[in-house]
Amino acid sequence: MENSDIFPHIDHTLLDPAASSVQMAALCREAIKYHTASVCIPPCFVKRARSNFPNLNICTVIGFPLGYTTANVKWFETKDAIENGADEIDMVINQNEVKNKRYTFVEKEIELIKDACGDKILKVIIETCNLSEQEKIELCRIVTSAGADYIKTSTGFGKSGADIEDIRLFRKYLGENVKIKAAGGISSKEHLELFLNEGCDRIGTSRAVKLLTKGE
Repeated sequence: MENSDIFPHIDHTLLDPAASSVQMAALCREAIKYHTASVCIPPCFVKRARSNFPNLNICTVIGFPLGYTTANVKWFETKDAIENGADEIDMVINQNEVKNKRYTFVEKEIELIKDACGDKILKVIIETCNLSEQEKIELCRIVTSAGADYIKTSTGFGKSGADIEDIRLFRKYLGENVKIKAAGGISSKEHLELFLNEGCDRIGTSRAVKLLTKGE
């Protein structure tokens, strides 16, 4: 697979809590240079990124990384991010409520955030490393029913990241209109190709440029 086939599926990511404005600007310039799908950056950098890179597709994170802020807080975060210039939203579900089997709550929260997004893309992070297989299957149903655009494997801050078996499970149980984003622990070009070939539309990683331009 050519690099030019891979970069358009990459959410070029920097979510390090100690990252600087200089690093964020470098990330944005790389995204433009290599034509990545987006940059995925913390909410506090969205307004600056939009001002400095007006044509860049900007993704940010909501309820990140633990997901247990209230639905109203996530709704406000989403509205604020979009007002500041975000084009895409990656929200973390309330994993506590999944464990409580309050699936109706989880679905309604996703619906609330999707409504706040309007015509912007919503990706729903389910943090697969914390879930049983049955919970993953249930969340495929919920994410589909709630009208989200993507299901996303991981925050990258959990105990493990994307697993190819989860992608195969998603493909089996997701509705046809829901796309898949893998994130966390993807560490080689071969790994990137594998996830894309298994049906991922997006891959969230901070390593893509380094992996794909090695030796240039």
